[in-house]
Parts: sequence; C-alpha cells; structure tokens
Amino acid sequence: MDFSALNTMLTDMLGPMGPLLALALLGGLLVLAAIPALLKKKEDPFAKLRSSAAGNGSAPRRGGGGGGGARPEQKLRETGSDKLDKYAAFLEPQSAEELSESRKWLQSAGYRGPDAVRNFHAAQFAAGLGLLALGVIYVMIANSSDEEGLSTTMTIMAILLPGAAGYYAPKYWVNKRVAARTQEIQNGFPDALDMLLVCVEAGQSLDQGIIRVSKELHNSYPAIAEEFAMVAHEIKAGMPKHDVLRRFGERSGVADVASFVTVMIQSQQFGTSIAEALRLYSADMRDKRVMRAEEAANKIPTKMTLGTMMFTVPPLLIILVGPSIFDMLESFKQMGM
Repeated sequence: MDFSALNTMLTDMLGPMGPLLALALLGGLLVLAAIPALLKKKEDPFAKLRSSAAGNGSAPRRGGGGGGGARPEQKLRETGSDKLDKYAAFLEPQSAEELSESRKWLQSAGYRGPDAVRNFHAAQFAAGLGLLALGVIYVMIANSSDEEGLSTTMTIMAILLPGAAGYYAPKYWVNKRVAARTQEIQNGFPDALDMLLVCVEAGQSLDQGIIRVSKELHNSYPAIAEEFAMVAHEIKAGMPKHDVLRRFGERSGVADVASFVTVMIQSQQFGTSIAEALRLYSADMRDKRVMRAEEAANKIPTKMTLGTMMFTVPPLLIILVGPSIFDMLESFKQMGM
C-alpha cells in the first residue's frame, strides 16, 4: 500500500492536519468499539447458581404443595429495566465511600433516584465524547474549506476544549442545583419552624406537624417541603427518629438545619419540651435571616463602587474638564503654537 499517496489524498481533502485527524478519528472509533467489551458486566456467581438451581427444579417452594410454588420466571422486581445496568461497573465508583459521597452530593441537588450516580457519570461520558466529536468535525470542515488550515495549537484547542467543557458541564449543573437548593432551604427554614411550632402547640405530634408542614410549604419552598416529606416517610417506615433527623441534616447541607437536628435529638433524649425548643430556635432563625439580609444590603455599596467609578467618573470629568481643555486648545491655535 502506498502510504505517500494516502497521505497526499488526506492532505488534499482535510488540509495539512488531515493525516493526524484521520488517525485521531480511527483511534476514537477503535475506542468506541472496545467500550462494550470493556464494560461487559460479569454475571454474579450466586445469581448463576440460583438460576441453574431453579432450572433444575431444586429451588425451595412455598406452601409445600406441588403447584403452589412460584415459577422460576416470576420475579419480585424487574432488574433489567435500566439500560445502564450492564455498565454499572464503569459508571459507578468502585469504592463504597466514594459511591456514598456521590449519592449524598446528588441527593443535595434533588436527584434521589437509585441510579442517580450512574446517570450522572453516563451524562458526563456522553457529553464529553459528543462535544469531542463535534470538535473533530469542526476541525475537519475548517481544514477542508480553508487552504492554509488551522494551526496545530488551534486544532488541539478546538478538539479538547469542547470535550472538557462537555465533561465538566454536568458537574457544574449539579453544583448550581446544590447551591440553589441550599439557599432555598436556608431561606425557608425559619417559616417551616414557625409553622411546625404552631402545629405542635395546637396539639399535634412532631410527626404529624412535619407532614402538615411539608404539605403547606410545597408551593412556596418545594425543596424544604420535599425534605420534610422524606423525613415523614422514613419515620413511617419505622426508622429511628434520631437517625432520620441526622440524615435530614446531612442531606440539607445547611448548618442551621444541622443545629436544629441536634436540638431535637437532645430534647427527645432528655425529655424537655419540644414546643419550647422550637419556639427558641425559630426566633433565633428569624434573627439570623434578618442579619443575612442586612449583610447582603451592606455589601451593595461595595459592589457598586467599581461600576460607579467606571460609568460615572469619566463622564463627569469630561463635563467638568472638557470645556477648559477646549478653550486652552483654541488659545494655543490663536497664539500660533
């Protein structure tokens, strides 16, 4: 095979970087072809043994009767419904600590599905490869339309920068969601405590008050309403109340909520009045909200200083000094200077 002729053909079609782009495209296709083999999920030995035992008819049956047992094809839940299940070994962290931290992070952003971590990494992978492919296509079109073609630096930047942007875009989006939900929970938590105090003083239990607060705040503060609803469901499921409250504090990511959780746990342990604790803590939360508003208001003059200097001082100088400079220039002309 004449490689010089192939090199000349690629250079004529794609520009000076044609051979390099063809090699990069070939490498990308090989990587994409090898990904399914690398991501093939191994069958669980226990599941394989159980399926073989069920096929041989040796699986235990309930009821002791001949026809009362469940058939092997019957399942309690469908395990193959998720299309990304076979890629779980690649799309999920292998460390249990990393997986737990990723789940907490995504839960703080409002993504509570069992496959949230897997979907997040799949979105990163797809966005990175997609924009990387778009960068390659752009370079190929630019080199074919321009006689000189793009330089090596511009080619590398046009290919790698979109891929990096696509890879980090999902992470940026989740961080923005976490910040927005944290701010919403922080702003709505004093109102939630006031409403919870009213419910407790009206004779309802703490569990009933949490359910009522989650319903009432659904329109104004959906994030905190969702958190209270999850607390209510976990308590109904039979989880210990102190564990449920601690999980609530960890999910929210707000220091005020963590302090409230500590106060509630201590009130239950020492037998003090929950209504009194709620009254004191809700007053403290209202004061903190006012102080945060005052702090934000006090930052406004400092933030406006640069804009004021850029857009106010130059026109003012032109208005004040401009006529004097014009008169001086006219005087110099008359004097023949």
